[in-house]
Amino acid sequence: MGVTKTEIFTEQQNRIADLAKAFSHPARVAILQLLIARKSCICGDLVDELELAQATVSQHLKELKRIGIIHGEINPPRVCYCINPIVWSEAQEAFGALLDRFTLSTSCCN
Repeated sequence: MGVTKTEIFTEQQNRIADLAKAFSHPARVAILQLLIARKSCICGDLVDELELAQATVSQHLKELKRIGIIHGEINPPRVCYCINPIVWSEAQEAFGALLDRFTLSTSCCN
């Protein structure tokens, strides 16, 4: 299996790709939608809402946390997760800038 060569890409390109991972699985999208709707959420509630195994939800939360798009407040025995507004804003800006670079007039495949 080949090694990914992330070092040949700019820091910005790697960060956009990393942020995109937050939206690359429907379970993560559903988690983000629930967190946005509720403003915060406890992991057990997410398991009930999504009808996924606790381990599966935990893995998706771990990835979202690694990316930084969510953060959690530990209040034993529960963790309350919420959207990280700084990273959310970063994602909006990064995707907006990338998507805004293309217009129908720049398409070469007419």
